[in-house]
Amino acid sequence: MAARKTAIWGGVAAVGLGTYYLYNAGGSPKVAEKQFEHDAAKITSKVRGELPGKEKEAKTQAKVYTEQAGQNIDSAIDDVKLTTSKVDAKLEGYRANAEKKLDEYRKEAGKDLSSAVDKFDKTVEQKAAQSKSWIGSWFGGK
Repeated sequence: MAARKTAIWGGVAAVGLGTYYLYNAGGSPKVAEKQFEHDAAKITSKVRGELPGKEKEAKTQAKVYTEQAGQNIDSAIDDVKLTTSKVDAKLEGYRANAEKKLDEYRKEAGKDLSSAVDKFDKTVEQKAAQSKSWIGSWFGGK
């Protein structure tokens, strides 16, 4: 019974320790693992008081910094991609709006041109009719 309780409390302690490192690493399991390795090397170095432990501690700290730097770079790249996609979306919106306006202006200009051509045709027909009657009156026509 005592061994079972010890195992349960040992498991609870391990979960708590894992949660602590994961929280301090900002949710990154790789950084948490490197930080745990660093702390383990540091404790080993203190307990043994040996120089090789210091070397391992320095190496694991370098790994922690490298992993954190990699995570920061990945985060910066994600931010740049997000910003770029937002800019692309805005530009696409502006392009679509400009295309819509251009199409509206083209249709309006087409209507104005058709109206002007119709007016010109009507005026020409009226003047032609007047000229015909004027010329016809010279020669005795109606």
